[in-house]
This record gives sequence, C-alpha cells and structure tokens, in this order.
Amino acid sequence: MTTCVVKRALLSVSDKAGIVEFAQALQGLGVEILSTGGTYRLLRDAQIEVLEVASYTGFPEMMDGRVKTLHPKIHGGILARRGQDDAALASHDIVPIDLVVVNLYPFENTIAQDDCTFEAAIENIDIGGPTMVRAAAKNHAYVGIVTQPDDYQRVLNALKGSGGMLSYKLRRDLATRAFEHTAAYDGAIATYLGRQTAERPTGSNGETAGDNASIQAAATTFSRTINLQMLKAQDLRYGENPHQRAAFYREHNPEAGTIASAQQLQGKELSFNNIADTDAALQCVRQFSETACVIVKHANPCGVAVGSDCLSAYNDAYSTDPESAFGGIIAFNQRLDEPTARAIIERQFVEVVVAPGVDDDAKAALATKPNVRVLVTGPTAEDSAAWDYKRVAGGLLVQDADIATVDNSDLKVVTTRQPTDTELTDLRFAWRVAKFVKSNAIVYAGNRRTIGVGAGQMSRVNSARIAAIKAEHAGLEVAGSVMASDAFFPFRDGIDNAAAVGIRAVIQPGGSMRDDETITAANEHDMAMVFTGMRHFRH
Repeated sequence: MTTCVVKRALLSVSDKAGIVEFAQALQGLGVEILSTGGTYRLLRDAQIEVLEVASYTGFPEMMDGRVKTLHPKIHGGILARRGQDDAALASHDIVPIDLVVVNLYPFENTIAQDDCTFEAAIENIDIGGPTMVRAAAKNHAYVGIVTQPDDYQRVLNALKGSGGMLSYKLRRDLATRAFEHTAAYDGAIATYLGRQTAERPTGSNGETAGDNASIQAAATTFSRTINLQMLKAQDLRYGENPHQRAAFYREHNPEAGTIASAQQLQGKELSFNNIADTDAALQCVRQFSETACVIVKHANPCGVAVGSDCLSAYNDAYSTDPESAFGGIIAFNQRLDEPTARAIIERQFVEVVVAPGVDDDAKAALATKPNVRVLVTGPTAEDSAAWDYKRVAGGLLVQDADIATVDNSDLKVVTTRQPTDTELTDLRFAWRVAKFVKSNAIVYAGNRRTIGVGAGQMSRVNSARIAAIKAEHAGLEVAGSVMASDAFFPFRDGIDNAAAVGIRAVIQPGGSMRDDETITAANEHDMAMVFTGMRHFRH
C-alpha cells in the first residue's frame, strides 16, 4: 500500500470559506503551500507563507486568468508516481505535490442569476480546476484531493494524528468525492449548453444569439441529454417489497419543505413506501394556504380537510375514511400542536406524521409512541418549475411538474345554474385534491373537506361509485356535496350517477366530444358545472 506524506499542497479555490484557517493549520504542520490568483492574495494578506504558482512555474497567469495552472510543473507534480517517475521530476525540476485543494468556478450559481448572459456563463466554466482535480484523483495512490470545505477538518485531523500522512482509505474516499464533484459540474454545463443548442435562435449572421431573453427562453426547454446526480441519503431495509433492495437518494440542494430535506425527530427508520407516501402527502398539503391536513394511504389521499386549526383539519380528514387512515401518513402545513398530536396517537395507528414544525408538548405526546416516525420539514418553499421524471424500461419520461392552479377567473360555468359561493369554494378545494389522486380520480367534497375519494379505477364511473361507497361507509352525507373529476366525462352517465347520490355541483376539465350531452345532463338535474380547461392525470 502506498503512503502519502504531505509536504507540499496546492490551494486554489473559488469558495474561500475556511481556506485561511485550513492553510494556517497546514503551515503549522510544516506544509509548503502553492497558490494562485485570489486564493494566493487572500493567504498572503493573512500572513501565511505561500508561493505563487506563477513564480514557481516561471510562467505568468494570462488571458484574464484562463491560463494559470495548465503547466507541466503543476501537473507533473500532481501526476507523478512516486518511485517510478522520480527521474522525470528531477530532469525537469518538478517538485511533487502531495495535496491538492481545489473547488470550481460557481457555474450553477452564475446561470441561476436572472441577468446571466451566455458569455458570463461561458467564462464561469472552469478548466484548470477540474484538470487539477481529475489529475489528483487519478493519482490518489500518492496524492490527496480535497474539493469540499467540509472535508478540511477531516484532513487536518488525519494529518495531525499520523505525523503528516493521509491513509490510502481516506485518499480513495476523497478521490471518489472529487470525481463525483467534477461529474456534477460537467453535467450542469452539458445540460445548460444542451438547452442552448436546442433552442437558441440564430442572428442575421447565422451565429446563435446571446442576449438575455434567449438565455432565459432556453432555460425552460429540454436539454439534449439528462445529467442527474443524486447523493445517497441512506440504504433502506428493502424496497416496495421485502425481496427488493433499495436506497434513498437526494438532490444536492433539496427544496425546503420536502421529504428530501426533512429532519426525522423520532421513530423507526423510514421505509421505501414511507418515503414515497410522505412525498405524496406533502405535495398535496402544500397546495393549501389555509391550515390543512392530508392523510395518504398507498400514494392516494384518503382524507383531506381545511380547518380553523390543526385539530379540526385532522378530525375532518380522518373522518372521511377512518378505515383507510389506519397505517397512513398524516401531513400538515402548519406547526403541529399538542392536542392534535395526542388525538392522533390515541385514535389511530399511524406510520408517519410530518409537519413544518412540532411544538415541544406535541413532541412529548408523540414520544409515548416511539415507533411513530415524526418528520419536520421547516417552511415550505413555493412550488418550483422542476422537472418530473418517470422511469420506463430503457428510458426516462420527462415533463414539467404539474404545479398549475386555477382561480375563479379561469373557471367557465357551462350550466344554466351558477354555483353558489360556497359551492365554488368547495369545487376549487376538491379540484386541488383531485390533482393528487391516482387517475381516474373522483373527489366528493363539502365544507372544505373530502366526503369520498375514488382513485385509480379503469372507469371514471366506477371511481365515482367508490367515492360514494366510501362516504356511506364513513357515515357521511353526500347529498349537497360537490364533485371534482381529474379529466372530462366521456359520457353523461358520470353526471347521472352523481345526481343520483345528491351531488349539486361539478368541476371538470371539459373537452369531450360529448360535452353537450354532459352539460344537458347537469341542467336536467339542476346541477352547476364548471370547466377548468385543464386536466390533472396522475399515473
């Protein structure tokens, strides 16, 4: 096994957090430091003994810093195999570099700015940095490579505890992190340029345009390639079924208020199905600005309600379908209080409780059921226009996330009877819930709570029948309720069946070739019906 005694380090970082303290510690260990550009000046001003790369190579930085470390004396020192390439080092007056500390130009931060130009994006593509990172990672048998400031202390602890040596195990782990770092960096660049190539218009000279409008337009298109990198958060006990292996991966910077950014306060380890169902619950509950509760079972909301407080919202959501709520996921969009927490643990078996925050008294109540998984998400971010992915054999389906909403001005009343204000409120409530019910989806609602939910049937009429059965089983009154359908009714029988159980108003996309028949049926039953012009299939 090769050894790595760190005598000489090269520091060149864009993110300078902690670099002065790290360099001071290296200097205290007797390590000679090479550096470039802004890093060199920062270390020099901090009274750290540092040799500028240009002085070492005898070749100045040039082309506005585009060329500074691309030199044989740098890469020879990084790539040299100790004991094998010593003669080449000596003949060209190259000294070995034992530790490389590099992070890259902030490309992703740059292109995220609204005023970013194409030219600015190009100038923030790092060349020398990734080259040094890859060289050091390739030669990790002899060289340590650090790309993340959060590794500084780990490296210092290793150096201090071993007389200035880095173990092979640590060097290999750092090299793996380095290649992950450059893979993500190159992926971001390839994705950005892939979007530009796909969409950027050409000017009168045939060249692609570089104005801001073109850049922003291109940012909304699909890239020629998909370059995803996720970080493994944990291995899971198993997948959907015990015979399947599984793991959970997160984005590098997951959105606030999501399952990927949530903190687990107590309970057993999350399972594959727990994570999937909690995500479904969070996506649904975040649709409401009022205090809301969503109970999910097998990816479908079985109860949703808006209330004056968490307890009233939970009570109404639970009473929609107490049978299905057993072993479900309960999500809130407001801080969880003690009365609600106590009501949950005294009433039902629950797998996961998730909320933006949990009061101390609520934590104490939940702690009496230590196996219940309790998650805190923090404040929920606004829905972003992220991509939605679905894996298929041999490929990947990619689409916009379904974050579209409707307000009253988007609704078109198509029946003789206008919906009342109360019905209109309930229609919009039911429509928001329907978006998160597996298609074919039918939602019965009243007083801003679900009355019955029919999910995932091959026939829309059967989904409606199931919604009515659910309501009857829970002892809820359907008569006077409203109905939401995630897609249009192909035949009038859906409206006839709804009228038979007492539905008074319907919200649906419209767009069927038989819309006239559906409207006629609604008028015959003195029902109000509104079209959204928007479908919400969820498969």
